[in-house]
Amino acid sequence: MDHLSLNIWIFSIPLYSICILTGVLAAALLISRESKKYKLPKYFISNLIFYAVMFGILGARIYYVVFNLDFYLKYPSEIYKMWHGGLAIHGGMIAGLITLLVYCKKHNVKILKVLDITLPGVMLAQAIGRWGNFFNGEAHGGIVTKEFLQSLCLPKFIIDGMYINGNYYHPTFLYESFFCILGVIIMLLVRNMKKTKTGNTSAIYFIWYGTLRFFIETLRTDSLMLGNLKVAKLVSILMVVSGIIMFVITYKKNPCYKDDKIDEIKARI
Repeated sequence: MDHLSLNIWIFSIPLYSICILTGVLAAALLISRESKKYKLPKYFISNLIFYAVMFGILGARIYYVVFNLDFYLKYPSEIYKMWHGGLAIHGGMIAGLITLLVYCKKHNVKILKVLDITLPGVMLAQAIGRWGNFFNGEAHGGIVTKEFLQSLCLPKFIIDGMYINGNYYHPTFLYESFFCILGVIIMLLVRNMKKTKTGNTSAIYFIWYGTLRFFIETLRTDSLMLGNLKVAKLVSILMVVSGIIMFVITYKKNPCYKDDKIDEIKARI
C-alpha cells in the first residue's frame, strides 16, 4: 500500500491528506461543542483552530524535515510534498501549543481552561490522522507473521495493507489510533467529574499520549533519531514527567473545572 489516492473526476486526492483533514474537522466539531458551554465567541474558537492547525502542520513538517535533513538536502523538491507523508506529531504539538499560548495571551483568556477544552479534540484528530500512515504504508512496526495479525482479529483490508515489500508488519498506526480514542473517552469522562480541577484534563493528555507514544516507539522502525536515541522517546518521557507535575499542581491549587468561568472576551484579532 503506497500513497493511495481518491480519484474524483480529474482530481487525485491523497488518502493521507483526507485522513488529516477528517481529523481536523472532527476535532473542530468536538472543540466547538465544548466551547459553547463556556460561551466562548465563535470567532475566538474558529480563529484559534485555524491558526493552531496552520502553524501545527507547518511545525510538524519542519520538525520532520530537520530530523531527515540529509534526505531533504539531496531532494529539496520533496520538502513541500506533505501528502507523501512526513508530519511529526511532536513538532505539530509544539507549534500548536505555542500558537495557543500566544493567542490566549493576546485575548487575556485562561490558558489552562482553553487547553482543557481543546486537547480532547487534538487527540481525536491524532487518532483519525494516523490512518493516513496506513494508506501511505508508513509508520509501521517490525516484521510479524500473517498469523499474528489474524490473531488480533483485524479486518482483512488492514492485514492486506500491512503486507509491504514482501513482509507483514506491526500496525502501529492502529495501536496508536485505538488508544488515542480510548484517551479521548477518558479525558472527557474525567473532565465531567465534579472534583476535576482546571488543568487536570490537559495533564492527563500529556501523561496518556506520552506513555502511549513511548511504547509505540519501541515497535516502530522509522523513528526520528538523535544519534542512537529515538527522539520521540525522549519527548514522551518529558511529556509524562511534565504531565504528572502539572496534574499534582493543578489539583492542589486550581478551582474545579465546571466552576472556573471564562471572562468575557472583548478583544478581536
